[in-house]
Amino acid sequence: MILLFNAKDYSWSLFIGHIVLERLLKAGVVKLTQKHAPYLHDLSKLSKVAKLNFSEEHLDWLDTISTFNLNARYDTYKEAFYRKCTPVFTAEWINKIKILQAWTKEKL
Repeated sequence: MILLFNAKDYSWSLFIGHIVLERLLKAGVVKLTQKHAPYLHDLSKLSKVAKLNFSEEHLDWLDTISTFNLNARYDTYKEAFYRKCTPVFTAEWINKIKILQAWTKEKL
């Protein structure tokens, strides 16, 4: 995520940030249930399955970060997202991703 940000590949940086949190939350699901995590990309839903009690603000962040998953999006959506990913926007969301990453690791 950071390497992509430093390379000025902002949209991919945020996509990887989404993956970072998704994998952590899925690890929490596996730890709790001892079963394979569901095939979800929605971070808020995964946090509920993992029984992690994020604050309302952090749940809002998770909802926004879930939109950074570009895998199956239409080209027009990808282009609009690419334009939104300015250095300032991306840096702000990377900081939020780091906060959520640290909090999740602490709870696991």
